[in-house]
Order: sequence, then C-alpha cells, then structure tokens
Amino acid sequence: MTTRRRILQWSGAALAAAALPRPASAQKWPARPIRAIVPFTAGSTTDIVGRTVLNELSAALGQTIVVENRSGAGGSIGTAVAARAEPDGYTILIHASAHTAAPAVYPNAPYDASRDFSGVALLGVVPNVTLVAPSKGIKTLRELVETAKKRPVTFASAGVGSASHWAAERLRLSAGINATHVPFKGGPEALTDVMTGRVDFVSTGIGSALSFIRQGTLIPLAVSTVKRSSALPDVPTTIEAGYPNSDYTFWNGLLVPAKTPRHIVDRLHEETRKALRSPAVIERFKPMALEPMPLAPAEFDALIKKEIGDNIALVKAAGLKFN
Repeated sequence: MTTRRRILQWSGAALAAAALPRPASAQKWPARPIRAIVPFTAGSTTDIVGRTVLNELSAALGQTIVVENRSGAGGSIGTAVAARAEPDGYTILIHASAHTAAPAVYPNAPYDASRDFSGVALLGVVPNVTLVAPSKGIKTLRELVETAKKRPVTFASAGVGSASHWAAERLRLSAGINATHVPFKGGPEALTDVMTGRVDFVSTGIGSALSFIRQGTLIPLAVSTVKRSSALPDVPTTIEAGYPNSDYTFWNGLLVPAKTPRHIVDRLHEETRKALRSPAVIERFKPMALEPMPLAPAEFDALIKKEIGDNIALVKAAGLKFN
C-alpha cells in the first residue's frame, strides 16, 4: 500500500469518527431539562425557598428545572429517590437540615446521607417559630410549658425527622416536658391541624407560617434562633424565654448524587451563589427572614457530616425512640 493511500484511509477514518454522535457525558451540560426533587410538600418552607432559587438558576443554566415534590418520612422518601438517580447533573435535591437528622431517626434508610450525596450550596437559614391556635388561650412559651406540665399536649411536624420535628424535640427536652408527636405528610398539613386546635403546637419555618401569623389564625410564641428574627422582631427566642440549648438551625440547601462530576458541582455552586444575590430572590426572601450562610461545597459536606454525628449523639443521650 502506498503512503498516499494510507494517508487517505486514515483521513477517512478520522472524518467518520468525527461524524459519530458523542456520548452524553461529553455533551455540554446542561443539554436537557433538570429534575429537582423536594422531599416535602408544595408550600412547605423548603419548597418555597427551593422554587425561588430554582427560578433564577433555570434562567442562568438555560434549561427548565422541573420540581418534583416527593414527601413523607421526614424527607427520606424523596431523598432515597435522589440517591438512586444517575449522577449526571440532571437530578438535584433541595433539602433541609432534616437531611442530617435522618440517620438518627431512620438508621436503616436505603441511602447514606453523607456518602451518597455531595453538598452544592446552602440556600440560607430559616428561623423556626413555635405556634399555637388563638383558641388555646396561650400567649407565651412559658404558658405552653406550664400547660404541658398540667395535662398531655401534642405537637405537629412535617414528618418524623423533619426540621419541625427536631426543633420541637429540642424545645421539649430543654423545657423538661412530655409532648406527643403527631407527624404529618408536610408542613401545610401540620399547620392546618394546629390552627383548628386538633394539635396543640408546632415549631415550623417562618416562611410557611408568616401569612397565618399576620391573619391572626396562629399565635407566635418564640423563634428557635439565637437572635430574634427580623420578620418577627417582637417575638422572643426560645433561649430568651428561659430554655437553654433549645435553639435549632434550620438550613435549606442544594445537593446532588455523590458521583456527580466536579465541574457540574462547581457550576451549580457558582450559579446558585449568583441566584442568591439577585434582587428578585433577595426581595422574595425578606418576609421569610432567610439568613445567608455561604459555604463552599467541601464546607457543606463537612457540616452535614458533623450534624449527623451530633444528632445521633443527641438521640442516644435523650433516649428518644422512633418507630
């Protein structure tokens, strides 16, 4: 075979290879719509925070982001779906601090909250607020505690292991009271049963409760942050009310399956940080008193690992039992 013929053959082979379709992994990301799993019901604090940021993120990435609410079991049902997804950047998870409570509550969950996910960005911290219905005749947190010492009381949550569950448990333990946990499918359902008086109180994110507080259908007793919330400046903290170690950090964040390529994680982190600085998002978050908590992906991973250990230790120390 002559040299000229070999060159022609090699050139032809190269052109043919270039014409072949590239594998999906080599395509520019994102090349199609992205699925965002929110493991709580629509209208919950995490859902509101997530959708607000995702609207901006979708525009920045040039792709539709489809939100799927997969609620139940304190967020572990939707989280399990996200854990099984392909780590290709087309499935993201919008979760909350309940993510780090799950290992203590559901030790046999079909996923590992730390190893099966990579943290991308924290969307912020939302103050939890303890609420009762006006019909209860309770005006302060101390009155609620005194009531609980006289008769059995109940508290609602968005599910076992959810942020609303954990916040109430920390308050209950600090106050030294017994209270029966009544878990619901999501935050809106929990709020409804507290408003009707069927359940005595709830400790939930300000974002989903503020409109009811303004309408007078729920009475705020205390917030769970170390400092008072700008959204409810006249409402004391649980610590101010006399209950040490009752504060609870309710963060919301964006995560992806653990083996998602690093360049996708970095891109999502950067675009999310930009979204959080946009005027539209800042304005939307004002009434919710969402406080920024900027962390790099590695710092977010470290926070998750630390909180998992702290929550497991707390459950053991308090002797809490979960079915």
